[in-house]
Amino acid sequence: MAAPYVGATPVTVVATSALFFTGAVIMRGAGCTINDLWDRNLDPHVARTRLRPIARGAVTPRNAIIFTGFQLLAGLGILLQFPTSCLFYGVPSLLFVAVYPLAKRVTYYPQFVLGLTFSWGAFMGFPALGIDLISDPTAAKAAALLYSSCISWTVLYDMIYAHMDIKDDVNAGIKSIALRHDKETKAVLSGLAVVQIGLLAAAGIVIGVGPFFFIGSCGSAAATLGLMIWKVKLKEVSNCWWWFKNGAWFTGGGITLGLLGDYLARPDDPNSEVSRGSVSVPQ
Repeated sequence: MAAPYVGATPVTVVATSALFFTGAVIMRGAGCTINDLWDRNLDPHVARTRLRPIARGAVTPRNAIIFTGFQLLAGLGILLQFPTSCLFYGVPSLLFVAVYPLAKRVTYYPQFVLGLTFSWGAFMGFPALGIDLISDPTAAKAAALLYSSCISWTVLYDMIYAHMDIKDDVNAGIKSIALRHDKETKAVLSGLAVVQIGLLAAAGIVIGVGPFFFIGSCGSAAATLGLMIWKVKLKEVSNCWWWFKNGAWFTGGGITLGLLGDYLARPDDPNSEVSRGSVSVPQ
């Protein structure tokens, strides 16, 4: 979404996307390790998590902490490849990474905290391409709407994920949105989907995207989310896992293709600030 706004070249888009993907994999791994450290006394009581390395004693907490340190250093190495301002936008996300595992102990909505954590990259796209969100209100509004949309999406698919553990969570004292809204899950999922797509469309309107985005990204999100909510069998662990594992790729792939189509469809107008290649990206 940021690429056509700043006029980034295709090479810049590919290189930046590769860095984002690598950073996301590394920090997702760090988040999982931190989560397993916090939950090492809870995981043995849940069938799905009882064989995790720390829970079963294959890895000691001390070694896990050391490993986390290396993961965070690797993540920092990726972050340093972006403009310096990205440090100020990226580092605060570590707070959410650290506190998410605690949320499931005190609230039935830990998935919201997970959304705050997983969606943080939505704030990073514009700074990564040289646009400061503080000095550009249009970019800031679009980033905030995109971030909020991603939060709704995360809560949606993680609610399905939480249904896999719903019986064990009761016994282990773990809270989740699936427990809180077990009887009306599909209604909640539908509401989250409407919110997600609405916020995604609003972000596109603010930033001035074209029809490829609304048809490709918003349209495919509506279709894939609707199909998932309709077809998922919440009482079957294997079915929840299949839709959790594949549903994010269906929806995310459609959104990505819509964004790519919008980027490629933008005319190369040398007199326009938003034509591809017209804005240099600070190194």
